[in-house]
Amino acid sequence: MKRTRVAFAAIAAVGALTLAACTAEPGDTGDDETTGAEETTDDGGDGGQDGTIRIGIKFDQPGLGFQDGAEYTGFDVDVATYVAEALGYTADQIEWVETPSANRETMLEGGQVDMIFATYSITDTRDEVVDFAGPYFVAGQDLLVRADETSITGPDDLNGKNLCSVAGSTSAQRIQDDFADQVQLIEQPGYSECIQYLIGGQVDAVTTDDIILAGLAAAEGSGAMVVVGNPFSEENYGVGLPPGSDQCEPINEAIQAMFDDGSWEAAIEANTEGTGFTPNADLNPPELRECAAS
Repeated sequence: MKRTRVAFAAIAAVGALTLAACTAEPGDTGDDETTGAEETTDDGGDGGQDGTIRIGIKFDQPGLGFQDGAEYTGFDVDVATYVAEALGYTADQIEWVETPSANRETMLEGGQVDMIFATYSITDTRDEVVDFAGPYFVAGQDLLVRADETSITGPDDLNGKNLCSVAGSTSAQRIQDDFADQVQLIEQPGYSECIQYLIGGQVDAVTTDDIILAGLAAAEGSGAMVVVGNPFSEENYGVGLPPGSDQCEPINEAIQAMFDDGSWEAAIEANTEGTGFTPNADLNPPELRECAAS
């Protein structure tokens, strides 16, 4: 599996990125069907090794799902590629489809994609509309600070500090409401602006999901920023599937294999290099929840 660290140019490409975290409930462990590289899928796609599989990802999220010309990189891309290969597809048979957050359910219901790996938190509301496999990662809201910052170890330390998040996100407001009512909230159109404000000293921290912060810091590449590593929410990233899909159990089997053979950990390390990011060991790798009856 090819893993390439995203260059600094990736930061400039995410100016319009606006991500709001969605709280999710942990999943239950389920029984998985055995799958292998020789198996194929005909659910929602062209099917078989002679066909293609359409996988929805973000195109503008460094470290998770990012398009650079004809190349696609990030943790979500790595997990999706591993799963697709376990389902019987080669990397060349994957058709990557840009999947904005607001369009994910619509694209699954409308058959525009066969599955989605796009920081897609499993929630009760979404469960009523689409199916999910996984989760393959449990993220948590966290803070990104300058590498030489020693006074901020969690959200409680932000009183009197300047905190950046994107316009429309609830992440910063959650901190002001629940942890530090004297924090100064600075909204920017996208995370690229927040990163530049952090480097320049106009803000003291940036907040969103921890692995998203790590991907942004890795894309910047100078080692000037680190993730605090004190998450204070749980976001279960699942594989979005069309309603009634029969692919949940084979996908879960592939995800479990990725956990077991070290590829999952290697993908995280490759896509967050130099940021000091370590997934919450109490929640990761996550337990796979039981697949819904098709």
